[in-house]
Order: sequence, then C-alpha cells, then structure tokens
Amino acid sequence: MAKITENHVYALKREGEVKRVAFSASLLDSGSNTFGPFNTFRTLVFRNVVTNIGNAYNRNSGFFVAPVRGAYHFEFYICGPGSPSHFVSAVLVRNGEHIFIATETQPSHLAAAGNAATLLLEVGDVVFIRQYENSRISDSQNRHTTFSGHLLFTM
Repeated sequence: MAKITENHVYALKREGEVKRVAFSASLLDSGSNTFGPFNTFRTLVFRNVVTNIGNAYNRNSGFFVAPVRGAYHFEFYICGPGSPSHFVSAVLVRNGEHIFIATETQPSHLAAAGNAATLLLEVGDVVFIRQYENSRISDSQNRHTTFSGHLLFTM
C-alpha cells in the first residue's frame, strides 16, 4: 500500500512539474555581434538562457516545444544598428506560421522593437523567433535582444 501511495505522489509531482513552464534567454552568451543582413529569413538562437523551467526551450536550436496543451504567453525584443538601408526586424513563428512581427527603422544610432502574443498550443507545437530578411539584429553584454515565454494555464 505504501508503494502505491508513493507512486501516486510521485505521479502527481511529475504532473505538477509539467505545468510549470517558463523560459527567458538573450541572444548571445558573451561579447557582442550583429547578425545580417541576410537574403532569407534566419532562425535566431538565443544562447544565454537565464531561466528554463520545464526545459521546453532548446538553446541549441532556438525552438520552444510545448510540453502540454495550454495557453502560453511569449515576448520578444530586438535591437540593432540604425541604418538607412537595413531595418531591425524579427517574427514570432508557430509551427512555421508567422504570428506577429516587430520592426523598427532608424537611419542611425540604435533601433529597437518588440512584440508579444498569447497562443493556444498543442503538445509538440514549436515556437521560435525568425530574423526577417534584409534586417540586422545585434546583442551585447547589455542583453537587448531577448525571447521569453511561459505557460499561463493548461487546457
């Protein structure tokens, strides 16, 4: 009887852990760099992971994979060098579909943009940030370019 109770408690704890999903990451682990412009869209891989509760974000691919069906909230912020010919732009993507874009055009200095979305995700849905073609995105030790998300509630 004690073993059955122990297994049940363990199962309930595991279920509770799956319901705890949150991550936050910036683009670079260290140093500073500017990416782009490229003539195609590119997936941004956020390497400096400061929080990854539930391990749903993969720092090697840049993909967030939903571990449970539920409503999730995502935010992303980007920055880059101002330029008269290249903008700062990225897109929040779910399973290959562009959801929301963040874009800023600034002829000089620093350009920054951000956006957010609440999405109903199924188990295995993939969410990531894609750099827009012909854009430039930067990050440095100041961590201006970030991607975060968390589970609001299961469905």
